[in-house]
Amino acid sequence: MVKPLPRLKLQGFNNLTKALSFNIYDVCYAVSEDQRRRYIEYIDEEYNADRLTQILTDVAEIIGANILNVARQDYDPQGASVTILISEEPVIDKAQAKGVISEAVLAHMDKSHITVHTYPETHPDNGIATFRADIDVATCGVISPLKTLNYLIESLESDIVVMDYRVRGFTRDIKGRKHYIDHKINSIQDYLAKNIRSRYEMIDVNVYQENIFHTKMHVKDFDLDDYLFEEKAKNLSFKERMKIEARLKREIEELYHGRNLVE
Repeated sequence: MVKPLPRLKLQGFNNLTKALSFNIYDVCYAVSEDQRRRYIEYIDEEYNADRLTQILTDVAEIIGANILNVARQDYDPQGASVTILISEEPVIDKAQAKGVISEAVLAHMDKSHITVHTYPETHPDNGIATFRADIDVATCGVISPLKTLNYLIESLESDIVVMDYRVRGFTRDIKGRKHYIDHKINSIQDYLAKNIRSRYEMIDVNVYQENIFHTKMHVKDFDLDDYLFEEKAKNLSFKERMKIEARLKREIEELYHGRNLVE
């Protein structure tokens, strides 16, 4: 467990903004056109706006944030989005009866939020199907989005994960000194559970002087059955297995490195 720095004694509110961004990919192979259609239907059902709202609500609970507002949407033909505004402390609008939060308060607090957008797609020719989820957890104050890492990786079908973490702005202590970060961090990997670290290959690209941390990871072990949708490798010919495996590994490598491989 990473130990935090001693609690800073601040002049007022902690003005540091901590932002954690994910690109999470699930890669799959659907042999037939019908299977590709059903894959999209499966993803749209498994990760619809209601399910995503529950995942983000759990995230808010994990980091100890209070939910101010929820907006969610399922899209046609596919995909979904959810945005949750959060605060570190409970916010009650005294000008409103029954403690309803006003638009002014929401506007003030919208720098703390959790969002997710999903992008399921299939390749019309080569059978590759991918599900991408973009997730952002931005907090201000002492609550940390890094606590959500393990839960989010485990909650989605994560073959490839690309993560960025950045601390922005500054806050002042009671002596007036500016602080640009209020916790120790060498790598995002430090905050990952041991069982997750053991399953993934990981590399870092960090800019310490700018408080920017980047980690990307992909599953180490490749078992073709884990990537086939509604199919088993034993039902395919050797030639088909080799072709499909090559396509999947290429897709994984390109997504992991963020560029197309040279033909």
